[in-house]
Amino acid sequence: MKKIITIIGARPQFIKAAMVSKALDKEIEEIIVHTGQHYDKNMSDIFFEQLEIPKPRYNLGIGSGFHGAQTGEMLIKIEEVLLKEKPDYVMVYGDTNSTLAGALAASKLLIPVIHIEAGLRSFNMKMPEEQNRILTDHISTVLICSTQTAVDNLKNENITKNVYLTGDVMCDSAIYFSNLAEKKINLTNINLIPIYEKREIKEWYLTTIHRQENTMDNKNLTNILEVFEKLDKIVIFPVHPRIKKMVNELNEKNKYKNIYFIEPVDYLTMLYLTKNASKVITDSGGLQKECYILDTPCITIRDQTEWIETLNNGYNILSKPEKNELYKKIVNAKIVDSNKMDYYGNGHAANEINNIILKHIKEV
Repeated sequence: MKKIITIIGARPQFIKAAMVSKALDKEIEEIIVHTGQHYDKNMSDIFFEQLEIPKPRYNLGIGSGFHGAQTGEMLIKIEEVLLKEKPDYVMVYGDTNSTLAGALAASKLLIPVIHIEAGLRSFNMKMPEEQNRILTDHISTVLICSTQTAVDNLKNENITKNVYLTGDVMCDSAIYFSNLAEKKINLTNINLIPIYEKREIKEWYLTTIHRQENTMDNKNLTNILEVFEKLDKIVIFPVHPRIKKMVNELNEKNKYKNIYFIEPVDYLTMLYLTKNASKVITDSGGLQKECYILDTPCITIRDQTEWIETLNNGYNILSKPEKNELYKKIVNAKIVDSNKMDYYGNGHAANEINNIILKHIKEV
């Protein structure tokens, strides 16, 4: 039996890996390694039960920290696991420090690397994610691309061998789990009732804000929250642990009435809130794509996006964190043509990836 080690460290990576893990052939042994890069209390037993995947065999417990220290510690601990397990392949997802550390540790040991979500580019080298993507792509053996744009980006960097277009596993998971969420989740079992019991909620905006450019000082975040306070529907805001202290201080000072700050929610709840939101305002990469898949208009508070396909037909609009611009773009955002292209596939990317892995792993 052939062996693959899957290295993941952030919740979105587990969600993507869940679909691939389900699809992997029985002749492949998969060992999941969680670096611990991101930790929140929703990464509990219920999280893995919802995703219908086993808990990781290894949890390296790295935690947060400066990029260099975090990546270096991951390299050390991942290398120890690889030397012990001797896998035929190492599989990584996306663009986190866990992605780069896993790919680099494997490459140094001459273990072939499979990179899922290869070829994404924001063309902003100030972003740590962009650095991680490019470096990982250039040391990977098998490159799995979600979109034709990603394939073209790799070709422009002279990477053409073992490049595959499969569609996006996030599309697989969004379709599969959003249908499950509609059956299991509603507003009464989301922990919102104590907050809004005096105000009936039938429509809402959903937001996630966490990127450094929007939270590194109070100015941009204050601008964003002031815009939310003026909107015509309440704004549900699951607060990222990294900015919780800053948000609490601003809320204590300004007493926002139109923003409901809540703890991070589980994946099914997030899909329910996204699918049923009037609009989503975010700086997250993955959520932009989920909005496109789930037909929810999205306003992205960034200068650029890796998912340029989402910008077509009003599905996604970019905005600076400047009050007048952001307010106007949120108010005016709407999907102008519902006949969208299946840029991210048809929900069967995981099966395609399994077939590609089988092809290559038999050659090892």
